[in-house]
Amino acid sequence: MALSPPSPSPPPQDAQPPPNVSLAKLEQEKELSFIKAWEESRKSRAQNRAERKQAKVSSWENSKKVSLEARLKKVEERLERKKAEYAEKAKNKEAQIHKKAEEKRAMVEAVKGQELLKAEEMAAQYRADGHLPKMRFKCFKH
Repeated sequence: MALSPPSPSPPPQDAQPPPNVSLAKLEQEKELSFIKAWEESRKSRAQNRAERKQAKVSSWENSKKVSLEARLKKVEERLERKKAEYAEKAKNKEAQIHKKAEEKRAMVEAVKGQELLKAEEMAAQYRADGHLPKMRFKCFKH
């Protein structure tokens, strides 16, 4: 039987790695920790900056909306005033038209009254004289 070389035995658990390896590992962990802290700081600053800008945008939007609503309200008020003015003018115009119509009706009635009176006077005159009225159209003769 041939003797095989003894297999390397695992290092005892009490054994510590050489000092230069653990120092390098600590330095690497320290650098990684520093990098992570730097990264978190940058991310936090970017987040805060974005939130401030979002707040500014929201504030700008709200102020523009308020301004626009105020302008719209002024325009609506102006239109309401104009509508009321036009309604008043229309009512006045309607009253004028009604007044003119009443005047024209009164004139028609006055003319009718005059014509009826004239017809009655002429009929009385014909009766008194015993004459017949002259016909203007031959088709109406008896």
